[in-house]
Amino acid sequence: MNNNRIVKHPVLGDLENKKPITFTYDQKILQGYEGDTIASALLANGIRLLRVHEESGTPRGIYCNIGHCYECRMKVNQTSGVRACLTELVEDMMIESGKMQALPFPQNMNAEDLPRTYAEFAKKCAGKKEDAPHV
Repeated sequence: MNNNRIVKHPVLGDLENKKPITFTYDQKILQGYEGDTIASALLANGIRLLRVHEESGTPRGIYCNIGHCYECRMKVNQTSGVRACLTELVEDMMIESGKMQALPFPQNMNAEDLPRTYAEFAKKCAGKKEDAPHV
């Protein structure tokens, strides 16, 4: 399968006793074992990049591996924000890496151009029926 995995461990036991599990990561079929977390299965498959920062696009991977830092958030079975280090791998799980999000405003927009109140926003949108706020 892969060579990034400890197969004999004095405390956790031997991997030969574990059932193989198939899962999909970014449309690629991979294999892990029962008892794996998503993070451990990905790491064993040589995958270290789990997502990119939503705004800057900088790479993120396993950091604390105990659920404190939220750096391993991924989309699992269409649910966003799932922590890979705390979530046990399940047969046929669909996992997607985190992607860079679109910015809500153009980067070249000045802060002075943004509406400060809802009334200013509504006034700005009044001429655009599709953008008009629904109250």
